[in-house]
Amino acid sequence: MKAVVLAAGEGTRMRPLTATRPKPMVPVAGKPLVEHVLDAAAEYVDGYVLVVGYRADAIREHLGDAHRGKPITYVDQDEQRGTAHAIGTADGHVDERFLALNGDVVIDDGLVAKLANADSTAIATMRVDDPRSYGVVGRDGDRVVDIVEKPDDPPSNLANLGLYAFDPTIFEYIERTGRSERGEYEITDSIEMLIEDGDRVVAVEHEGEWLDVGRPWEVLDANERLLEHCSRQLDGEIEDGATLKGDVVVEEGARVRSGAYVEGPVLIQSGADVGPNAYVRGATVIGPDARVGNAVEVKNSILLSGASAGHLSYVGDSIIGADANLGAGTKVANLRHDDEPVRMSVKGEQVDTGRRKLGTVLADGVKTGINTSLNAGTKLGVGAMTRPGESVMSDRGDGV
Repeated sequence: MKAVVLAAGEGTRMRPLTATRPKPMVPVAGKPLVEHVLDAAAEYVDGYVLVVGYRADAIREHLGDAHRGKPITYVDQDEQRGTAHAIGTADGHVDERFLALNGDVVIDDGLVAKLANADSTAIATMRVDDPRSYGVVGRDGDRVVDIVEKPDDPPSNLANLGLYAFDPTIFEYIERTGRSERGEYEITDSIEMLIEDGDRVVAVEHEGEWLDVGRPWEVLDANERLLEHCSRQLDGEIEDGATLKGDVVVEEGARVRSGAYVEGPVLIQSGADVGPNAYVRGATVIGPDARVGNAVEVKNSILLSGASAGHLSYVGDSIIGADANLGAGTKVANLRHDDEPVRMSVKGEQVDTGRRKLGTVLADGVKTGINTSLNAGTKLGVGAMTRPGESVMSDRGDGV
């Protein structure tokens, strides 16, 4: 069995993080989303077919020709025209039953196991409180009878998670699939034709780990969930006078200086430098070659590769892009005074994130002047800069 992993999308709702990388390459808990998906499937497959498109070279360079000793075949989807079109590009590369997985989700291997062990076409499902924003699965016993996309009056609370197990015959139905009202070729339309022809399609109900990571704050959600599974491991340099409490991982090549106080779950990756006299608390990732310096507090955040907060700064519930530099005294607000959930702009629309605490999302290469203040929910685009003493109250820069 192979896993066909869909990793071609740009992820415009994830901007500005995806201005410089495809969404499946957004790092969470120390490695890209797509790599977590490959890990979850590794025990059940003997190879992978990765459908790539936007900035595909970044995926190829990171993963190479194999993952955990199992070969990777890359298929280019030059134009993203829907899920059926994406899965259809794998035709000719799989000749047996296969899994179809999204490359930008958080899943556990228990869900993959249920799909892999199903005896017919299978759809991963989960019960949700409000199914109106999902495809909703109707079933008779375990057999799927229909799938209704984002209904106003859902027939059940069983959401389609967009993860499947198929026989190669699905490619015949994909070829017959027309464009949906959204102008795309939808795999759910292909499955509906399977059902109409009397093929058995089952709903695999899941109660464990699953998270669709589509918007910047959901990267923090995913990071929090995945770091729950980390265990204390100290392979890097820990100076006398540093305090590390709980599940803290310090990779080989990382350094924690005297006076630093680190409360897990925290991952400090190779080449990172923390301290002296810094405070880092979970769930936080200090990425490769990143710097957290004197009198800097970092809470529940992700600093990507080469990011730096060198002096006298506070970073809370935020994502700091690769090679971004926070000038001395940069402060991030992560809480509204009215205690309402923080809102963030997504494709020009202000969206309720549902998070009481949410700071800023900075793209790669951002530079802030000394004593900059960044308001809760703001985003700065690639290479954006602030002036000394500036208060940033709204989004700025390219690709936000």
